[in-house]
Amino acid sequence: MATPSNQPLSRGYQLQNYTIAKLLSAGGFSIVYLAHDENDYPVAIKEYLPNSLALRCEGERVEATSDENLAMFRHGLKCFFEEGKTLARIQHPNIVRVLNFFRANDTVYMVMEYERGRTLQKEIQLKHEREGVDEKLIRHVFFHLLNGLREVHLNKLLHLDIKPANIYIRKDGSPVLLDFGSARQTLTQEHAKLTPMYTPGFAAPEQYNKKNELGPWTDIYGVGASMFACLAGTAPQPADARSRADKLVDLRVAYGDRYSPELLDLIHQCLLLDPTARPQSVPQLQKALIDAASPPARKPGLIRTVQRAWRKLTIKPDRGIE
Repeated sequence: MATPSNQPLSRGYQLQNYTIAKLLSAGGFSIVYLAHDENDYPVAIKEYLPNSLALRCEGERVEATSDENLAMFRHGLKCFFEEGKTLARIQHPNIVRVLNFFRANDTVYMVMEYERGRTLQKEIQLKHEREGVDEKLIRHVFFHLLNGLREVHLNKLLHLDIKPANIYIRKDGSPVLLDFGSARQTLTQEHAKLTPMYTPGFAAPEQYNKKNELGPWTDIYGVGASMFACLAGTAPQPADARSRADKLVDLRVAYGDRYSPELLDLIHQCLLLDPTARPQSVPQLQKALIDAASPPARKPGLIRTVQRAWRKLTIKPDRGIE
């Protein structure tokens, strides 16, 4: 039986000092709105509303779907609220800024800076219509993104849903990490009846099995998978399938004519199934990422090769063409 979808708050709804302008996105765990504060400043508001636990069919109040689900809903609400408190303390240019968080309508709302630009996912789609994402852009985006992720880990928080759709590229080219999945992961780990909320292809193998320990290396797998998507235009083979039959392509063979071996080897290391074999911390990954490396030059075409050979035969110093 399909899980029913929740009704979003209506346009023009007054949520404390914020006015809902429109729906931005809706998933199985939350709904995100564009809203404006009393000074007409735009913000993004995320509403905690897991479809499998609670519903709002009409009006604004949220209700658990059963007495059994009420305890799980409240536990998730607490995790979401604590995550908002932690994120509000992190002020970093590469992490989405949480401006406010509060309880209303029997649930919790997280108010975030509204960013203008486009997602890395959109960038990948546009680039792969031509030649793929340039290595210089990959290094720039992920180096700065890792600055923010390092700050997250220092605050004892994991992202757990790093993917191109959650990496936003501002109009000035700087990246910002959106939509943390820590509360979702905590909720699904502790309550086996819930459908796990992760993204196949970008989720590390330990996210499929609650017996394995999560850590910075889990987010590093997501970083590697996101860089892989920049090369391939799609996510790598999902980790659970790889655990049974690993069909991940040899990156040097597939992309060695367009990207440096240093970058390809680093992506491979991030995507290792064994968590202890990956880079164990963001600083370790950053150090490898900033190592000087240039993409290999494309092989010259046949006409250009012939032209160069002809010049060598016909041009001599100070004497011109004979």
